[in-house]
Formats: sequence, structure tokens, C-alpha cells
Amino acid sequence: MNGSMSRRQFLSLAAAILAGPNALDASTGRVVDAGPVSTYGPEGVYDRFRDQGFFVIRNGKRLLALSAFCTHRKCKLAAQPDRSFYCPCHGSTFDPNGKVTAGPAKRDLPLFPVVVNESGHLLVELPGR
Repeated sequence: MNGSMSRRQFLSLAAAILAGPNALDASTGRVVDAGPVSTYGPEGVYDRFRDQGFFVIRNGKRLLALSAFCTHRKCKLAAQPDRSFYCPCHGSTFDPNGKVTAGPAKRDLPLFPVVVNESGHLLVELPGR
């Protein structure tokens, strides 16, 4: 579980898990089942869910979900071989932790809450639209 998740976020995510992996909740968005944790063995960036709006990142023993959209104009980011992220629309770049390294973006990429369910699947909570 991500250490920065608030109690409210955790309870919302737990409720969504009980309702099912594709449950929608107007206040918290939706939960995406990103598959078995074993899928994310080696360290790196996994872009399988880029079109759904996030990257899964394995950093040591931690799994993170990072937004796949630039904070400047919401363009879809491209993961780079060095694990950084590049915005093809206006040239913003972000380091492997989602921190802005070059603008025009001024805000870091948001992290999304994650939890591993009883089946060993990574569940990612995406914000509402």
C-alpha cells in the first residue's frame, strides 16, 4: 500500500474493492485492476495502462501508480528508456518520480493510491473526471 494514502482514501478504496474491481464511485473515481503484482517483477516503468491514464512503476519493493498525463495541458506522456517521462506536445519532462525537470509544466505528476488485494492483484484508484 502507498504510504501517502489518507485514511479516507484507503476506506474508499477498500469499499470499491469489496464492490468489485471495476466499481465506480462518484467521489473517488474508479478502481482499475492492474493485474497480478508478479507481473511487475523487475524495476522499471510499465506502460500497459498508459491509455487508461497511468504508469505502474516498480521501485525496489514499492509499486507506484503515476499519472500518464502532463500537468501542463493533459497531453499523454511517453516513458523514456531512462525511466523519465516526456511530453511530446510542448516538451515538458519529468523525472522517474514524476517531478518536473523542464517546463512549461510547473506541477509534478500526481501519484494515485494503490493497494494489493487478497488475490495479489494491484488495484489503482483513479480520480473522478
